[in-house]
Amino acid sequence: MKIALISQPMPSNGGPSNGGPSGPLAGQPTSFQPLVRETPAVLLVGDDHGWWRAVDLWPGEFAEERAGAALELIRRWPELGEHGRWDSPRYSLPEPGTFAWLSPVVEPNKILCIGLNYADHAAETGAEQPTLPVVFSKFSTTLTGHQQPIVLPQISEKVDFEAELVVVIGKAGRNIAEHEAMSHVFGYTCGHDVSARDWQKGRPGGQWLVGKTFDSFAPLGPWIVIADPAEAPGSRRVQFRLNGQVMQDSSTEHFIFSIAHLIAHISQFCTLLPGDLLFTGTPSGVGVARKPPVFMQAGDRVEVEIEGIGVLANPVVQF
Repeated sequence: MKIALISQPMPSNGGPSNGGPSGPLAGQPTSFQPLVRETPAVLLVGDDHGWWRAVDLWPGEFAEERAGAALELIRRWPELGEHGRWDSPRYSLPEPGTFAWLSPVVEPNKILCIGLNYADHAAETGAEQPTLPVVFSKFSTTLTGHQQPIVLPQISEKVDFEAELVVVIGKAGRNIAEHEAMSHVFGYTCGHDVSARDWQKGRPGGQWLVGKTFDSFAPLGPWIVIADPAEAPGSRRVQFRLNGQVMQDSSTEHFIFSIAHLIAHISQFCTLLPGDLLFTGTPSGVGVARKPPVFMQAGDRVEVEIEGIGVLANPVVQF
């Protein structure tokens, strides 16, 4: 099973719709508009055979179609999941160009990220393999959806790529034991930890926060694959492609710190809440470590592919 958020569709003739999207569906966008929980959206639940609207599966629960409904469904999935009207008619996706894929989580309480969680990535950057997880964060305004643009900042010339498996927290917890940690996972999705290296490392003190948290610097999606509590997450192949060329190709089996260990570790410092996002780190192959370095440029098309989840694709633009 999986969940996704899409914009409310526009008429196929291109005319405006009541509460419909702007930006991606109105030609080339000229500015980045952060998603908020009140953004009009259609919450979808799907399987291998297609999609349903959440409002049809649980009448009365998600009647006001807003992006924040995804957080509510994540929080209430243990209660609602088994009681949906699964014989409801399927939902057909609108015609391409009349809707936009949104980040499947909008305005989470926290976006937590792990640095140097692959030994090969630590080595290529000249860093020692960490003995504790390296934790940093991003703002919620970094989030953007599948096929939506990554915006290159005017004040950075070294914008790099990082393909990552992202864990979505489903159950709140603090001081979570490692052997119980996976019960707090709602699901998994593809993430791209876009990074301005000239700010992350090229400024006094190392400006990790601002280097990682420009608007649109956390593409997410296209959907969340709901975790099976009876199964371990297993290893997943992680790839990044720049204009079709494979730049990163590894597997989560090479994690230094497991997902369970990361959840247990972070929950010592803060309460994890439903919808919180955990970017689990990137493998080797990033642009800054290449000779010569490779950074994203306006006009590029980038793709993150995670085995068992899908492909997150985004164009790169500069306004």
